[in-house]
Amino acid sequence: MGVTDPAGPVMDRDEVDRALVRLGAEHEAIETSLLALQDHAGRRLLEGAELTGLTKERWQTAEASISLLWAYFDAYSDALRSARDIRARRRWSSREDLLELTELLRGESVTVAGSATATANAPTLHGGPSKLSERFSLVTLVDRMNELYANSLDMVVAADAVWSALPARIDLLAAELQRTRRLAHSVGVRPGEHHAGDDLERITRTLTTLREQVVSDPLAFWVPTPGSSAPGGGKPDTTVYDREARALEDVRREIDAVLTVRQDAEARLVRLRDVLSRADRTLAEARIARGEVLAKIAATEVPVVGGPPTVLQEQLATAAEYRRHAQWHRLSPLLESLEQKAEDELLRARESLSAVTAPLAVRAELRGRLDAYKAKVARHGLAEDSLLVERYDAARRMLWSAPCDLRVAEQAVLRYQHAAAELLAAPRVPETGGPQDRRGPGA
Repeated sequence: MGVTDPAGPVMDRDEVDRALVRLGAEHEAIETSLLALQDHAGRRLLEGAELTGLTKERWQTAEASISLLWAYFDAYSDALRSARDIRARRRWSSREDLLELTELLRGESVTVAGSATATANAPTLHGGPSKLSERFSLVTLVDRMNELYANSLDMVVAADAVWSALPARIDLLAAELQRTRRLAHSVGVRPGEHHAGDDLERITRTLTTLREQVVSDPLAFWVPTPGSSAPGGGKPDTTVYDREARALEDVRREIDAVLTVRQDAEARLVRLRDVLSRADRTLAEARIARGEVLAKIAATEVPVVGGPPTVLQEQLATAAEYRRHAQWHRLSPLLESLEQKAEDELLRARESLSAVTAPLAVRAELRGRLDAYKAKVARHGLAEDSLLVERYDAARRMLWSAPCDLRVAEQAVLRYQHAAAELLAAPRVPETGGPQDRRGPGA
C-alpha cells in the first residue's frame, strides 16, 4: 500500500469489492427512500395545493431539494455503474484499474450539474452560496443526499400530519356548530337577542378562517418537538381549535339550560325517537347480516333476529300526546319508563347483531391463523413441504368456499398447525432429493 494518489492509498481488490458491495446497498436504500418520498401522500397534496406563508416558502425549498436529490442520485448511480464496469474488465484488476477505482470510489470524482432554479432554492451542505455544478466524493454525496432527504421528508411529513388532523376535526366541530345553531334557533337563541347567539356567530367566523389557514399554510400550525432529529418530530398546534371547541361547549350548556326550562319534555322525546330508530336500524342490519351468514357459513346455528317491539312506539305516541295536551303529571313517569326500555332495546339489538355476525368473525380468525402459520413455515424454508402444502390447500378451500363449515375448517387449520409445529420442532436433515411425502403408505 506504498503507492498513493490524491485520493489516498491505492485500494486493493478486496477493498474495492467491499466498497462496491457497501455502495450498492446504499444505492438500493437511497432509491427506496426516494421512491417512497415521491409517492408520499403529503408530497402529492403539497404539489397540487395553493400554498401561502411559511408552507409556500418551505415547499419551494423542499421541491428544489427533491429535484436536486434525483440529480445527485443519478450522478451517484452513474459513478457506481462506472466503478462496476471497471472492476468487471478483468478478474484480477491491474494497477491502472485500481488507481482509477481508488479515484472514483474515494476521490471527488462525481460532478453534479443542477439547474439554476434548483440550486438557488435548495439548501447547501454547509449553508454557503449555491453553485451551478459541484464535485463530490461518493461518501460526501451520500451525506448530502441524506441531509436533503431528511429536510424534505420533515417538511412533507409535518404538512401531511397537520392536514390529516386539523381539517377533519374542524369539519366535525363545524358540523356540531350547525346542529347547535339549529337548536339555538328552535328555542329563540339568536344573534343580537342573546349573547349565546353572538358567540355562535363568532365561532363560525373563526372556524371558517382557521380552516382556510390550515389548508393553505399547514406548517403555521406545526409545533416541532424540541431536540427531536427524526423527520416529522412534532405535533399539530390545536390551540385555536381547542379554544373554539371549549367555547362551543359553553354555548351548548347555556342552550341546554334553556331547553331544560322550556323544552325538557320535547328534548327527551327526541332522544327517545333517536334511540329507538338506532335500535330499529341495528335490528335491520342484523337481519341482513343473518342472511349473509346463512349463505356463507354452514353447519352453525345462527340466532333468529326479532322485530322491533310495537308497544314502545305506541307508548312513545302516547307520550307525545301527553305533551301536546300539557299532561305533565302523566308524561313524567311514562318518559322515565320509556327511556330505560329504549336503552334496553338498543342493547338487545346490538347483542343480536354481535351474535349473528360471530361466525364471520370466527372464519376471519381462522383465515388469519392459517396465513400466519403459512408465513412462519415460509420463513423457515418449509413452504414447499408436500404435507404442509396439501393440508394448507385443504384448509384454504374450506375457509374460502361458501358455505363454509366452521367445525371442519377449524379442524383442517388445526391439522395444518400441528403438522407445521412438528416439522418446525424436528431436527433439520439435509435433503438428498426433491420434496418427500411424509404421510405414510396409507395417505
